[in-house]
Amino acid sequence: MAADALTDAHPTELSFYDIEDAHHHEAGGSTLIGFWIYLMSDALIFATLFATYGVLGTAYAGGPSPSEIFQLPLVALNTALLLISSITYGFAVIAMQEDKLGATKLWLAITGLLGAGFVGIELYEFNHLIHEGATPQTSAFLSAFFTLVATHGLHVTFGIIWLVVLLVQLTQRGLIPENKRRLMCLSMFWHFLDVVWIGVFTFVYLLGALQ
Repeated sequence: MAADALTDAHPTELSFYDIEDAHHHEAGGSTLIGFWIYLMSDALIFATLFATYGVLGTAYAGGPSPSEIFQLPLVALNTALLLISSITYGFAVIAMQEDKLGATKLWLAITGLLGAGFVGIELYEFNHLIHEGATPQTSAFLSAFFTLVATHGLHVTFGIIWLVVLLVQLTQRGLIPENKRRLMCLSMFWHFLDVVWIGVFTFVYLLGALQ
């Protein structure tokens, strides 16, 4: 009888853990799907801003043209920082998959520093343009330019804040499933911003320098 009781209890215990594991997988999948939906809505916002810039990009109203104010070497440096940060985040994901907490935190910290450098250069560019009199009020072109680039910059700033919070969570709780899921969500967000910036660099800066 005792053996039968133990045999009966064992499948019940396994079933409990199987249910818990299934619950965690379902919650993780729902989180990632929900985050994909958010990214798609964010993509619509940037598509609208790109379309607006496409319409207003030549409305100078007597103000400066893109070729007169854009500093391509500085923008190229900024682009390199963001592209490299995407690579370092990839290294963080690899370290996470290998359950290397220290390496994960190190690569995330490097990614954050590169992102901070990107935002810093962008703020310098804005300050320089405004000092030269090229403000959002100068022309429709500059209004569209500042809105598009600043919106992207705000997203990067939010990503850096999120990254710092994630570093704190990793320090406190390690590579638990919840933190891994958050790290993957931030990865999608960071790479998404990289893709958007490639569009900004090409459509706004490179084509603008030819005008």
